[in-house]
Amino acid sequence: MRSNDWDTRYEVRTVLLLSLAFGVVGLDRFIINPLFPVMIGDLGLDYQDLGLVSGVLSLAWGMSSLVGGRLSDRRGQKAVIVPAVVGFSLIVGVTGFATGLGTLLLLRALVGLSEGAFAPAAIVAAAQASKPSRVGLNIGLQQVALPLFGLGLGPVLAIHLLKVLPSWHWVFAIAALPGLVLAVLIARLLRADPAPVRAASPVSWRAGFANRNVVCNALGMCCWVSCLVILSALLPNYLTDHLKLDLDDMSWVLSGQGLGSLVGAITLPALSDRLGRRPVLLVSIVIEIAALYLFVQTGASPGILFALLFVASWANAGNLTITIGPLTIDSVPSELASTATGIVVGGGEIVGGALAPAAAGAIAQHWGIEVVPTLALAAIGVGLVITVFGIREPRKDYETWSPVRT
Repeated sequence: MRSNDWDTRYEVRTVLLLSLAFGVVGLDRFIINPLFPVMIGDLGLDYQDLGLVSGVLSLAWGMSSLVGGRLSDRRGQKAVIVPAVVGFSLIVGVTGFATGLGTLLLLRALVGLSEGAFAPAAIVAAAQASKPSRVGLNIGLQQVALPLFGLGLGPVLAIHLLKVLPSWHWVFAIAALPGLVLAVLIARLLRADPAPVRAASPVSWRAGFANRNVVCNALGMCCWVSCLVILSALLPNYLTDHLKLDLDDMSWVLSGQGLGSLVGAITLPALSDRLGRRPVLLVSIVIEIAALYLFVQTGASPGILFALLFVASWANAGNLTITIGPLTIDSVPSELASTATGIVVGGGEIVGGALAPAAAGAIAQHWGIEVVPTLALAAIGVGLVITVFGIREPRKDYETWSPVRT
């Protein structure tokens, strides 16, 4: 389809639905966090258990992304997206029936499996519906919905529902409803993907791992996600325990991470639509390294810390969105897009989402909480080396919207 024949109405509708679905993914993933203080007493949990609950979801998400990406290339994106949305919505609703650590870990792992299958298929479906000149922008709009709903609206909604409902058990039941509604809308409005017709030429993980950009993008995602999760998990203690900020100043500084991520996930991928994926990624990484270096050198100055964290998070969100979406999709043939995206998402979640925070916590326990921003800086430094020496600018035939490998 040529650009002047593009179905803009379908593009807008599809990106909106899939963005809202990513928002629900964020809500279902993070709404449990503000409920932990209440759940601890009822389920007999401790702080280590809370880390396990978060880690098992990330681990399951990463493993499922590998399988779900390949499956959606073989069966079509819609065939994976709709059952996955129904699956994680129902499982989140059932979470209210958890009776202890064992059942909670099982349910959160099942949520991760469903959401991990959804992620690569939804990213590719949004890219396929987008006009080529708007792929980066639309995937940015899609990705930003996850932290917006999960980290921004989720805590407010959870605490409000906790005040009006009989117990925390009911909060999960309410949280399941938006996903079920979206599943119906997606099933009705998302066009069937032509992937099943391509069954004569099945894709495989080997083809994904044989692509230079896919491997380097997966390694880069480990760095971007590691930085994000390390700062999200341990920066509050760095600010209060090491810099001796009070809770108000700490929360003000931390808001820079959310606001920066919100802006970066949209602006930088959109810029890459015009200037190229690799050039924007390289400049963004250098900016992030500079911001994190200055953050390490800054003392207890909330205003400066907020500004530096905003810039670092702006750059990191852009790095993550460009890598997970247009840079990966543009680097492979269209029939391999979901498999490749699954490899990149899976690598980031398994290493960055599950292993990195555990390792960072152990290092901070041994060497002191003051090493936290340095660990995040080191992760981005590794990402710069990977990008400079490993990643190539992909080529794409925009007239036929068929990605070609460099």
